[in-house]
Amino acid sequence: MSLLSIIVGSIFVNNYVFAKFLGICPLLGVSNKVETATGMGAAVTFVITLSSLITYLIQIYILNALNLQYLQTIVFILVIATLVQFVEMVLKKNSPNLYSALGVFLPLITTNCVVLGVAILNISEGYGIIETLVNSIGSSIGFVIAIVLLAAVREKLELADVPKSFEGFPIALVTTGLMAIAFSGFAGLV
Repeated sequence: MSLLSIIVGSIFVNNYVFAKFLGICPLLGVSNKVETATGMGAAVTFVITLSSLITYLIQIYILNALNLQYLQTIVFILVIATLVQFVEMVLKKNSPNLYSALGVFLPLITTNCVVLGVAILNISEGYGIIETLVNSIGSSIGFVIAIVLLAAVREKLELADVPKSFEGFPIALVTTGLMAIAFSGFAGLV
C-alpha cells in the first residue's frame, strides 16, 4: 500500500508542478503544442527516473560513506547535466524535428527544478531504492500530465476569443493557476 500511496501522491496530490510549483519554466515555455509538450515530457521522464536512481546510489554508497553529504547538490547537478547531454545527443540524431522544436528548453532540463527536486526529496524522505524509483516515475508522470494538459488547453485557447490583454502568456498563467486549484482537489486521496 505504501508504494501505491507514493505513486498516487506524486502524480496527483503532491504534483511537483501544481503543488510544489517546480518546473514552471519548461511548463510555460514548451506547452504551446501537445506534440512538443509530449516530447519534453518524455525527455524529462527519462532524466528524472535515471538521475534519481543514479543520485540515490551516489548518495548512499559514496557521499554518505565518505561523509561528503555537503556535496550533494553539486554532484546531483553534474549527474543531471550529463544525462541531459545524453538525451540531447539522442534526440538530435533520432528526432531532429523534436530537437529543433524543443530548442533552448532541452538543455534547460539541466536546471529544471523538478529533476533536482525529485532527486533531493527522494533522499530527504528516506526512500529506499524501490520507493525512489516509484516516486521518480510518479513525479515524471505528474509532470507529463501537467505539461500535456496545459498544452491541450493552450491549443484550444488559440481558437477562443480571449481579451487582448490576456492573450499569450497571461492566459497561460491564469490557466496554470486554475489547474493547480483543480489538482488541489486530489488532496484527500492520500
